[in-house]
Amino acid sequence: MPTAYHHGARVLETSDAPLALPIVSTAVIGLIATATDADADAYPLDQPALLTRPQVGLAKAGTKGTLAASLQAIADQVTCPVVVVRIAEGVDAEATTSHAIGGTNAEGRYTGMKALLGAEQRLGVRPRILGAPGLDTKPVTTALVALAQQLKGFAYASCADCATVSDAKLYRKGFGARELMLIWPDFTRWDTVKNVEAKAQTIAVALGLRAKLDQQVGWHRVLSNIPVNGVQGIDKDVYFDYLTEGTDADLLNEAGVTTLINRNGFRFWGSRTCDDGDFIFESYTRTAQVVADTIGQGVFEYSDKPMHASLVRDLVESINDRLRSLVRQGFLLGGHCWFDPALNATADLKLGKVAISYDYTPVPPLEDLTLRQTFTDTYFADLAAAVTATNNA
Repeated sequence: MPTAYHHGARVLETSDAPLALPIVSTAVIGLIATATDADADAYPLDQPALLTRPQVGLAKAGTKGTLAASLQAIADQVTCPVVVVRIAEGVDAEATTSHAIGGTNAEGRYTGMKALLGAEQRLGVRPRILGAPGLDTKPVTTALVALAQQLKGFAYASCADCATVSDAKLYRKGFGARELMLIWPDFTRWDTVKNVEAKAQTIAVALGLRAKLDQQVGWHRVLSNIPVNGVQGIDKDVYFDYLTEGTDADLLNEAGVTTLINRNGFRFWGSRTCDDGDFIFESYTRTAQVVADTIGQGVFEYSDKPMHASLVRDLVESINDRLRSLVRQGFLLGGHCWFDPALNATADLKLGKVAISYDYTPVPPLEDLTLRQTFTDTYFADLAAAVTATNNA
């Protein structure tokens, strides 16, 4: 309150409108890659480096390892922020796997993929679309899932070294996380260095397409059934027919593996995660993450303010306003926030604790469409009537 003497009136401008909760940014890729000939200043080992445009980042990415090919595959799909962590290649595949997983060094810095944990504080962005194209052995994918859970992100990985549909289905049984989508087999592309058709960085294609969908449609749209750029084939035979049950594509999708098809362009086909519970769809997981982070981080400004009833009402209304907005935009089917007195005992309120409840319903993808076709003789009568009418004319 003013303390200086004044004979008159003062106007103190305030706002009692509920805070608007901003939606968290999701189209940020976290990429783990190797490149022994990359520019060490642009891509320091075991440190997150931010690219605002992946195509520009190619200039200093070198040609060896997985970095350049991954950046090109992403750039073919989208222009978005990419946080790159370049790791050292090991003396063998096992050592490279260990480098990719990383840990904490003697200086207290994160290494390998764990360097992405420090990206938000160092670079101002949080990677939420995660992958290690060409490096995603089973141990790397396992570590990537844990990282995705910490960052509230989503990981894409290949079915490492799987040669058949049965191999891929069996590989999928080794995972049970809602934050992971497994993909099999691989796209192919034209290698301009070796001048031959070669295996593409399929996971990098998925990362780029996921970011593109986040930008142009939203995180509620699944990766499946969208044409991709920069690929020219599929490296394994996958039997797919849109109107036939029991195909290779059906078997893989039912098992929770996304596959690849060629139908009016090359596409990913499959929407499922490695979760066998409620979060079976990629969009369910990402919706849960975005809603939780949007509301959880959005109420930061309410913390430590005097907890009058008006503050709690404003908090509830802020959350309801954001939920209504997400429903209007088609990101949710519904959502509601409320204050439940039964969850807010006097002893808790005395300690500055308040519990706010909210629910939401995500938008499911149309995965299984049934079209009912019936043979009928009804319209033969129309034919006969038309013939009779013509004869009488």
